[in-house]
Amino acid sequence: MSDVSARPRRDADRFLSIYLNDQLAMGIAWRELARRSSKANQGTETGVALAQVASAIAEDVETFQRVMRRLGFRRNPVKTVLAAAAERVGRFKPNGRLTNYSSLSRFEELELLIMGIESKKQLWETLGRLAGLGSRLPDIDFTRLAERAREQRALLEPHRVRAGSEAFSA
Repeated sequence: MSDVSARPRRDADRFLSIYLNDQLAMGIAWRELARRSSKANQGTETGVALAQVASAIAEDVETFQRVMRRLGFRRNPVKTVLAAAAERVGRFKPNGRLTNYSSLSRFEELELLIMGIESKKQLWETLGRLAGLGSRLPDIDFTRLAERAREQRALLEPHRVRAGSEAFSA
């Protein structure tokens, strides 16, 4: 194979590696947000749903890391550390209360998690179809992973609606 014909594959793999590292960083941020929100809502129905989703997101991050290892892509530690730090800094965002958790906090965390889950659904679809990983990694069911993201969103949606009603009702 000549160098000219190998270049598109190298570029595609380089772009895929960058994309996967960006997505991994976001997945770690969502995982940390889900864990923190689960703890903040412990002992409630919302807390139970958040604990389930936090566990599922952690499994998805592990699956994602396994995909990267199998493709031979190294994890970018700078991106993942910055993502975890950004989630921690986000904890200091004003929430209408000086020292404790508010209904606005709950609503915004659920909104952010649902955005992340939607992003993850799209990610699995992209990897399976557009990036061609469905054929490169035939034992990974990208369609099922996207469906699992839809299930996670469905689990959180009623809690998001209730939290929004609580936060914005007079």
